[in-house]
Amino acid sequence: MLSIEEIKAYLKTNLMEKRYTHILGVADTAKKLAKLNGISEEKAEIAGLAHDVAKNLKVDTMKEIMEKNNIILSEVEQNNANLWHSIIADIVAKDKLGIGDEEILDAVRWHTTGKEDMSTLTKIIYIADMIEPSRKFEGVEDIRKLTFEDLDRGVYYGLTCSIEFLLTRNLLIDENTMKARNYFLLDSKFKG
Repeated sequence: MLSIEEIKAYLKTNLMEKRYTHILGVADTAKKLAKLNGISEEKAEIAGLAHDVAKNLKVDTMKEIMEKNNIILSEVEQNNANLWHSIIADIVAKDKLGIGDEEILDAVRWHTTGKEDMSTLTKIIYIADMIEPSRKFEGVEDIRKLTFEDLDRGVYYGLTCSIEFLLTRNLLIDENTMKARNYFLLDSKFKG
């Protein structure tokens, strides 16, 4: 695996400046959340840096990677190219950054939609992507505050806000996001 500095150098070269600033914010937020939640800050930083490694790839390149890796897209995924960078992010992170840690790769893969039964690291990367300091949208401060008080409640609220955002714009909602939110709702902590 490349060192953290080598990963940063690769990303700085291969991503647009605004995207690079975003990933640094995600990595920093992820480290803080990892410390609060008792998991490896280094893994969180690496996953935060790597999560958007495929973001600036051309559509044709993303299609080639999916075909080469026999990735079958759901109907929603086929119709939403905005999800593609996350669907192949773990593959690109492995190929270009040398990341072999399955927990990091899982967090990188699911950073956009979330999924059922996420690991602590996957939850952290999902929500850090939403709340890092350069993110500005109505309600982000509430999500930030809640996430730093209780990771699960913050992720649940983030999933809920994401679904509400998509609904108000009449956009497709990935089934993994719905399943992730439902998974939290089935937990007794969230009932009532």
